[in-house]
Amino acid sequence: MHIESKGFAAALALALGLSAAGQALAQEVTLTVHHFLGPNSTAQRVLLEPWAQRVQEQSGGRIAVEIYPAMSMGGAAPELYRQVRDGVADIVWTLPSYTPGLFKRLEVFELPGVHQNSAEATTLAIQDLMPDLAEDLQDVHPLLVHVHSGYVLHMRGGAIGGVGDLQGMRLRTPSRIGGWLIEAWGAEPVNMPVPDLPQALSRGAVEGALLPFEAAGPMGLAEITGASVEGPEGARAGTMVFLFAMNRERYESLPEDLRAVIDANSGLTIAAEVGAGFDAFEAEMAARMARTRPVVQLSPEAWESFRAPDEAVAQRWIADVAGQGIDGAGLIARARAAIAVHGE
Repeated sequence: MHIESKGFAAALALALGLSAAGQALAQEVTLTVHHFLGPNSTAQRVLLEPWAQRVQEQSGGRIAVEIYPAMSMGGAAPELYRQVRDGVADIVWTLPSYTPGLFKRLEVFELPGVHQNSAEATTLAIQDLMPDLAEDLQDVHPLLVHVHSGYVLHMRGGAIGGVGDLQGMRLRTPSRIGGWLIEAWGAEPVNMPVPDLPQALSRGAVEGALLPFEAAGPMGLAEITGASVEGPEGARAGTMVFLFAMNRERYESLPEDLRAVIDANSGLTIAAEVGAGFDAFEAEMAARMARTRPVVQLSPEAWESFRAPDEAVAQRWIADVAGQGIDGAGLIARARAAIAVHGE
């Protein structure tokens, strides 16, 4: 996190017998990127490393990017948003759900029945709705808001045949919306950061979890769960919104041409690639996990029992966000319409 001093540039120019004004060295900027998953995670492989490489190349080496996975800059995962807002890290990749109450608008894409199983389609739809979401993001400079391919139930004790089999079970929830859905299924939601999940499953602290294959595979859940359960033809029970964001003051302090490099690698310009990358890795991990224990697709009838509470969860959210002056019903309609367009 430094800008090379002008004094050093001038001294070097003078040492070479050149005019410092005529031969000023290129400014150098180092950006730190902090996130909560490991270096082999989908986020680092599909988003963070390709992004860093392009930014470095397109800036002619004037921007260097240092990636710090697994909270290696310190702190806990729920602190990431505050770290980027306050400038502890230049950039973070995090879950808005780790800071409940700050990102009510973003939650629309997590509602069951809104996301339709494609990370690419939903991520593109989010870019269409960024004007609707902007108020949630005013304290940072958003680089990309995106989703994963959607939730699968990973069960410690083996396959289930319907929602009735979940009654009273403790299930790890990824967010408050996920928690509402789990409650509607008759189970007990347990909130925890995803890095804590393997130990919780191994110890029996939870009996299952909502998680995509692309996260479950690298975390070794195939070895500590008895089965994964999804809907017919791979249907999913909602998704999770992620935030890739930069400290606003840090972004605004960059020279105009370096801000242009960041802009050229933000939002719509990278959304399709990132969404497609998550979908591709999801399919790869699903196939890999299926080789070690069952991946069960429920019948349409059984799946309907899981989908039955979708509208009630949506109405609960609409009522909740109305207190902040948000037209939840209108936002849901626009989100569904945008996803339908990109899913064609």
